[in-house]
Amino acid sequence: MAHVCIHWFRKGLRLHDNPALIAAIRDCKELYPLFILDPYLHDNTRVGINRWRFLISSLQDLDCSLRKLNSRLFVVKGKPEEVLPKLFTKWNVTKLTYEYDTEPYSLSRDKNVTTLAEERGIQVIYKISHTLYDIDRIIEKNNGKPPLTYNRLRDIVKVLGSPKKPIPAPTLEDMKNLASFSEKHKQEYGIPSLEELGLDTSSLAEEIFPGGEQEALRRLNKYMQRTGWVCSFEKPNTSPNSLSPSTTVLSPYVTFGCLSARTFWWRLAEVYQGRKHSDPPVSLHGQLLWREFFYTASVGIPNFNKMQGNTVCTQVDWDENQEYLAAWREARTGFPFIDAIMTQLRQEGWMHHLARHAVACFLTRGDLWISWEEGQKVFEELLLDGDWALNAGNWQWLSASAFFHQFFRVYSPVAFGKKTDKNGDYIKKYLPILKKFPPQYIYEPWKAPRSVQQAAGCIAYARRPSASSESPTKKQGLKRKAPTVVDLMQKKQKKS
Repeated sequence: MAHVCIHWFRKGLRLHDNPALIAAIRDCKELYPLFILDPYLHDNTRVGINRWRFLISSLQDLDCSLRKLNSRLFVVKGKPEEVLPKLFTKWNVTKLTYEYDTEPYSLSRDKNVTTLAEERGIQVIYKISHTLYDIDRIIEKNNGKPPLTYNRLRDIVKVLGSPKKPIPAPTLEDMKNLASFSEKHKQEYGIPSLEELGLDTSSLAEEIFPGGEQEALRRLNKYMQRTGWVCSFEKPNTSPNSLSPSTTVLSPYVTFGCLSARTFWWRLAEVYQGRKHSDPPVSLHGQLLWREFFYTASVGIPNFNKMQGNTVCTQVDWDENQEYLAAWREARTGFPFIDAIMTQLRQEGWMHHLARHAVACFLTRGDLWISWEEGQKVFEELLLDGDWALNAGNWQWLSASAFFHQFFRVYSPVAFGKKTDKNGDYIKKYLPILKKFPPQYIYEPWKAPRSVQQAAGCIAYARRPSASSESPTKKQGLKRKAPTVVDLMQKKQKKS
């Protein structure tokens, strides 16, 4: 039987290593490559402008690739459960294919859509290709429970063997005679611009990491040519505050599925072949296994992105200081290293993993004692690679709530950055207001003599004038202002 098929793109925004797309093409007479702007996943209050731009760039790239195969990408807005039944009828669909997604919302959504499709006699096929392995198989091999240590996960995947090899992208020959678009395609199913989506683009800086499969493969090829660097890569030894990234920055492309994790794995295996190389957990293979570890945990642990109801998460009585949370989120804690990192995050949608460690530790157990769930929300909004499972898992780890419990090992908001950037060049890049501060004061500008602060054109702090003997809190309608982090640190210095 020749099918009319929808291939539903969600995360796997690529043509290479896309077995569900290949399944769609098989026995197909008409193909509709579809992307749905789901109001739940694409909520403007939860998705920042950089992440939106990356998504739209990825969709444009995908459409460009499909055009070369005499096809197009169809983009619609709405809840999948409402949109798809209408398209099933409109296009006389007989087959639906998609890439398997392990997030709770996605599993619930896909179950509902599958039921709606099967009620109409539509064949539904899904394939696993967003992760290296079948996550359910890993849990099954661990007696029905997710492995809670990285080493245990490694033991299990050793038994399972290497990940499946990636499959090639479809060719023009594969896609011949499958065209299903009209002259009105752009009007009805075109990719909307950021402005058409009602997004404010005024804050957008230069697009350093363009979205899309072609950029993903270009970056992959670039780094795989650096065989010595790949083989000696050890993630803890990379710099969190280098002026250009000291890692591959392939994570956003893997998150959106512009780059297949299996393709990444096997390209690394080719580079490693016959050469001495670093090993997991610090190698690049090791980073992909960390991803698998948190994906497995997210599937096997209930309420994985919450503290309450999460069976592995320590229940902590976190503070709820909204002023401190806002200061952290808006890069105005008063600690230049922390504020520079949060500025980079807001401007570029990315920062080094050790920089993430520093600001996550600062927000939670290190300084502010604010819940990791609040930090998780900010990262979900602003990070290009804000992966649901990895975001929740890493925040639990960094807050010493799960997986890692040495809560006393904290990242200094002063000393840690100095290790790899004594002159504070990273701080000066993202906080140009401090660019004239001498290196010895750049991490602690409040320690600089007043004359140095004035010469630098930036006063680190100003004391409250004491001309009036009356307490300001006694004045009608004046509320005492909560102390800032810098105030607390000054107080601590005086005591010591």
